[in-house]
Amino acid sequence: MPAEEILRVEGLTMRFTGGAGLFGRRNRTTVHAVDDVDLVVRRGETLGLVGESGCGKTTLGRCILRAHKPTTGRIVYRRADGSEVDLAGLSRSQLRPLRTEIRTVFQDPNSSLNPRMTVRQIVAEPLIVNNLASGSEVKDRVAEALRRCGLRPELMRRYPHAFSGGERQRIGIARALVTEPRLVVADEAVSALDVSVRSQILNLMEDLQDELGLTYVFISHDLSVIQHLCTRVAVMYLGRIVEEAETEDLFDHPQHPYTEALLRSVPRPDPRLRRRDEVLPAGEVPTPDEHFTGCRFQPRCRYAIDLCSQTEPTTVPRCHRAEELTLDGVYASHTDAEVTR
Repeated sequence: MPAEEILRVEGLTMRFTGGAGLFGRRNRTTVHAVDDVDLVVRRGETLGLVGESGCGKTTLGRCILRAHKPTTGRIVYRRADGSEVDLAGLSRSQLRPLRTEIRTVFQDPNSSLNPRMTVRQIVAEPLIVNNLASGSEVKDRVAEALRRCGLRPELMRRYPHAFSGGERQRIGIARALVTEPRLVVADEAVSALDVSVRSQILNLMEDLQDELGLTYVFISHDLSVIQHLCTRVAVMYLGRIVEEAETEDLFDHPQHPYTEALLRSVPRPDPRLRRRDEVLPAGEVPTPDEHFTGCRFQPRCRYAIDLCSQTEPTTVPRCHRAEELTLDGVYASHTDAEVTR
């Protein structure tokens, strides 16, 4: 693994098999939540994972965190000393020392913070559980983490209900950073916040990245957030990465029709503008438990040809016509509209 890479995902697959169904009937449906994903995360960057709900981006993040043990594949993580370890094959006891280096910021601060614990107890818990500090050092490190996240340390004796939504998310970020991690997986970290607060949290995460040298995997369905924060973007559709590129390149010149469709869904800044065509053509939407014989996006793709229904593309971008199509970026899609009176 090259020195600039901190994480490499190779052939990662995560399947969920159904258990008992209605009236005790056996449900043997297998859902391919993540299917043969290859991904690279470089040290110091912010990699965005974007896609529709149910595309598998959260499951992929949970596999990286080893909240899920993947069915097959490798998750190679490079530690600070240069050694490499495959997270996918480690036991719970072997994973424990790595929990301080790979942390997460949850989507909803209301449900991720224990209402019966004070802020000090919440932020200090990772330090105590992992034996990283004791006595007065715990208080000092909690105070420093809160201060970095824009909260006054003297408020650490209060409970989560005494804070606003944005402040609660700052507490969640402080809890993630108190162990001085190297890689942070943020799953929809700002989607539950008001728009005005959202920009403050995004700016905070950028400042902390510059200050602490953090690497982010940022999961979101909000393309404006992805464009603002991320260095590179990976687009997921039905469990697979269909396109990956630098953020500016992807937003200006997408190479997969699904990416173009996502960019076309970005709201127009002028209410008088109306599209001449649909964001996504009408078509049957596949489900992750289906067996695919061709391109997964083919039933919804305006550019599909016979080959698309026969063979699934094997390389990223996963489109047979990627080299011949000229697709609209986000700015082009703004102008490809008509003014209504």
